Amino acid sequence: MIEEELEDTESQEEQELFEHFRFEISAGTKPIRIDKYLANSIQNASRSKIQNAIDAESVLVNGKPTKASYKIKPDDSVSVVFPDPPKDTTIAPENIPLNIVYEDDDILIVNKVAGMVVHPGYNNVTGTLVNALAYHFKDLPFAKENNSPDVVRASIRPGLVHRIDKNTSGLLVVAKNEFAMTFLAKQFFDHSIKRSYVALAWGDFEEEEGTVNGYIGRSNYDRRVFKMYKDDEIDKGKWSVTHYKVLERLHYVTMIECRLETGRTHQIRVHMKDIGHPLFADDTYGGDRIVKGTTFTKYKQFIDNCFDLCNRQALHARSIGFIHPTTKKEIFFETELPSDMQAVIEKWRGYHKSVLSKE
Repeated sequence: MIEEELEDTESQEEQELFEHFRFEISAGTKPIRIDKYLANSIQNASRSKIQNAIDAESVLVNGKPTKASYKIKPDDSVSVVFPDPPKDTTIAPENIPLNIVYEDDDILIVNKVAGMVVHPGYNNVTGTLVNALAYHFKDLPFAKENNSPDVVRASIRPGLVHRIDKNTSGLLVVAKNEFAMTFLAKQFFDHSIKRSYVALAWGDFEEEEGTVNGYIGRSNYDRRVFKMYKDDEIDKGKWSVTHYKVLERLHYVTMIECRLETGRTHQIRVHMKDIGHPLFADDTYGGDRIVKGTTFTKYKQFIDNCFDLCNRQALHARSIGFIHPTTKKEIFFETELPSDMQAVIEKWRGYHKSVLSKE
C-alpha cells in the first residue's frame, strides 16, 4: 500500500515544499535493497535523488533512518521526504538586487523585501525572488540549460524550502543543491526549523502569551482567502499551530512575536484574525480599517497616516534557525525590522505616550 501527500504550493505564504511518500510493505514481499525498491516504486525518482534522501536521513524504516543497503521485509513501514519536484518550466534570470544575509556552498539566506513575490505565477511571471535567484545562481552547473545564459532550469525553484507572502518581509533559506534541499525539507517536515515573526496586531491582548491552533483551509467563497474550520470540518483544512508572545502594548495595537510550529498558508494572519486581533494594515483579513479606537476625526487621520507609512500587513519574518546540511551544526539568523514597520511602531509609541500623559 502506498500513501502519497503533496503540500499545497499554489500560494505565496510560508509553507513547507515537499512530497511525502509512505509505504507499508505487504506480506510476501521479497527482500530487496531499499534504494532499489524506492527507485522502482516512486515515479521519476532518480537513484541519486533517493541516495540524497537517504544521506539526509529523510528515508525512515519503522521510524528510524536507514542505509541504502538495508533490505526491506514484510510489515516494514517506510517513509520518504523529498523536495518539491521540478516543474516543466524555465525561469528567466533577472538582475534584481537581493539582500543576502549569508551564503555558502549549500545555502543562501535572503532578507526579502515586502512587495516581492516569491516565485512566478499567474500575473507574476517576472520580478520575483526566483527570477532574482536564477540570475544569482546562473553560473552554477546545476542551473544551466543547454548552455544558455538566458534560461535557467526550473530545478532551481526547489531551492525554496518555504515561502512568505508577497507583502510580508523577512528571512528565507534557499538550498543551493539537491542534498541541501532534501536535508532542509526534512527539518521543515519534522517542524524542527525555528522561525519567529514580529507583527503589529490590532487590540490589546488579554494574556502575555498564548497559542492558537486549528484547521486552516481555503474559503468556500474566495479561493484567495483562508479561514479556520471547526473540528467537525477537518477535511476542509490542515492542522496549524502558532505560539505568540506580547512584546509591547501600544494602546489600541500590540507588537507581538509569533513562533510557528506549522507553516500553513496565511497562518499568522488567519490565526490573529480568528482571535480578534487582525494584523495592522492587512487588507485581506480586515486590518486595513479602524478595528480599535475612538471615533474622533483626529484619530482617523492618525490611522490614515499610519497606513501611509506601512501600507501592507505589518508582519516580518525576523529569525530562522536550523541544522546546517554539511556541518550538522545549528545556525541562527536574525534581522532588524524594516523601515516601514519601524516607522509605524514609533508613531504608535508616540500616540501611546500622549494618551498616558493625559490620564
